[in-house]
Amino acid sequence: MPTPATRPRRGARLLVPVLLVAVWIVLGGVLGPFAGRLGEVATNDQAAFLPRSAESTEVIDAQKAFRQDETLPVIVVWTTDGDTPAADRREAAGQALASLDGTPGTVGRASPALPSEDGAALQGVVPLRPDLGDGLAPALERVRAAAERVPGTTVALAGPAAAQADLSDAFAGIDGLLLAVALVTVLVILLLVYRSVLLPLVIIVGAVLALGLACAVVYALADHDVVRVDGQVQGILSILVIGAATDYALLLTARFREELAARADRFAAARAALRRSWGAVVASAATVALGLLALLLSDLTNNRALGPVGALGIVAAVVSTLTFLPAVLVLLGPAAYWPAKIRPAEGRDAGGRVWRRVADLVDRAPRKVWAFSLAALLACAAFAPALTSKGVPLDETFVDDAPSVTAQQTLARHFPGGSGNPVVVVAAADRLARVVAAARTTEGVASAAPVSASGAPGGTPLVADGRVRVDVTLQAAADSDPAKDTVARLRTALHGIPGADALVGGYTAQQYDTLRTAERDRTLIVPVVLAIIFLILTVLLRSLLTPALLVATVALNFLATLGVSALVFRHLFGFSGTDPSVPLYGFVFLVALGVDYNIFLMSRVREESVRHGAREGVLRGLVSTGGVITSAGVVLAATFAALGVIPLAFLAQIAFIVAFGVLLDTLVVRSLLVPALVRDLGERAWWPSRPAARTDAP
Repeated sequence: MPTPATRPRRGARLLVPVLLVAVWIVLGGVLGPFAGRLGEVATNDQAAFLPRSAESTEVIDAQKAFRQDETLPVIVVWTTDGDTPAADRREAAGQALASLDGTPGTVGRASPALPSEDGAALQGVVPLRPDLGDGLAPALERVRAAAERVPGTTVALAGPAAAQADLSDAFAGIDGLLLAVALVTVLVILLLVYRSVLLPLVIIVGAVLALGLACAVVYALADHDVVRVDGQVQGILSILVIGAATDYALLLTARFREELAARADRFAAARAALRRSWGAVVASAATVALGLLALLLSDLTNNRALGPVGALGIVAAVVSTLTFLPAVLVLLGPAAYWPAKIRPAEGRDAGGRVWRRVADLVDRAPRKVWAFSLAALLACAAFAPALTSKGVPLDETFVDDAPSVTAQQTLARHFPGGSGNPVVVVAAADRLARVVAAARTTEGVASAAPVSASGAPGGTPLVADGRVRVDVTLQAAADSDPAKDTVARLRTALHGIPGADALVGGYTAQQYDTLRTAERDRTLIVPVVLAIIFLILTVLLRSLLTPALLVATVALNFLATLGVSALVFRHLFGFSGTDPSVPLYGFVFLVALGVDYNIFLMSRVREESVRHGAREGVLRGLVSTGGVITSAGVVLAATFAALGVIPLAFLAQIAFIVAFGVLLDTLVVRSLLVPALVRDLGERAWWPSRPAARTDAP
């Protein structure tokens, strides 16, 4: 019972946490709406995310000499019922295309209506402006309305414009839906695990405040073109902040509960919990933030965009965890855990029964435990080479059926695979004949013709700055592996023509260059991320051997996850492969986030080893952190799994890789492999330093 003399002092001590909570509430009210406004500054124009130095990107710049504006083509596909005469259908289709010239959103003239060889379909290309934004859907509706005036036909819209519209639809409402799914998932898990009423709500509020802060900063930077945001980056940011803020909060609240059990003063308990947790939280956040910033080394704009945006999200999560959360815990005290009782526990009794049994198993047979765990991970990793990352065909881009995919399949049934989406060649005008001849004789090419000044087939070639443009139609679908192989052969053939200075671009070439760039990025960025993690662990643990072991185990966990993903994607989900960026994203998230749990574990093991010796330190650290780290892993896996609500294969694959990998890391690597290795090594694990046992430590 506080005395009258102590009441003013206690009131003064409450002033700081009250002010902190008040400041965060104000910030939440001001910045919170930005979590739903990132879509205003986001772009889903895939042309903005091409490799900076690729040949296909040079072609985009070279094309500007031939026309004032870039275009986003939509391919109109008419399939016929056979009742209307072919000549009438073609004439009506030509009139429909011509009627679109000069309408809002279009650029230049539409192509003529071209019949298929089987006579069952027609196609035409309508060039649209690439910067339509919200005006893209109305422009496509005008195209469809004009096309539907052709009697005896069924209309479908394919090509880049239609695909971009479907992509925008996939991300529509992403802010509210994704955030709601993630928060509800986290709340349910926390309620089930902790059986507390207030604590889950406090953690959720802290995560939402962190997200509001992150989104406000990212919004301001994107609005000033400092960073670029698309739907994928937008969705990953929400998941990353919610998951990371929850993980850090669980570590701090678990330590606060321990300190409350050891001392009655909530202020002292909060100080002790913060003092003993902040190092692990900051080190963990640093691994993720710096790992994400390593993406700045990428030559792909969307990878570079995710780096600083994700790092800002992690910083916001740490700031919220180390300021708002301790302030609320001080104000609530033991009531934060109501109706659960806070009981003191010592030694290995500080954890649950399950974790005491796990610790006993590790203590009794460490070599068998790590050998069995290692063998299981290696068996899974053996399937990793089966995961192909050469890109996915258009019909696998969306998890659900999309109109543009169906239209593209219809187009491919009646026309050469690359129809309406040609490879674009820009070359010297005085070498035009040789360029066209070489292109036509390249394996995989259906046709090649220069773009004419009139826009009509066979007209006088358009010359700009001494260069011409040649459109090359491929036999294979523009998004297929054979088409990419044809691009490689075409470049070899055209680059060998003296004086032609030929550049090969277009959609297929962009896909090919993106694949090559992604391979280069993985080769460069993966070692950088591993080096960053090793340095942070070395500083935190003051050891060389243990950080090396931890880096090796998380890398093995990543390979094992890829092996399982290869089997699941092909045989369960039906994916033939992944986007080229999926392995890199999966690596950065899984390795950087996975090492978090080893940081939480090993920082506690070192603390306990100083007090009780190496052997007892491992066992006490495992028991005391087992429950909270497992809960954190389940929460993080569930939040990333929420990305599956967006019907895109890219995000579904990222969701599975990170969710499964985090669970594998939490339940096998951190629970069995790492403790068993450290237990087997004893004090040698801390080489070159050896934390001396101080059994008299408080």
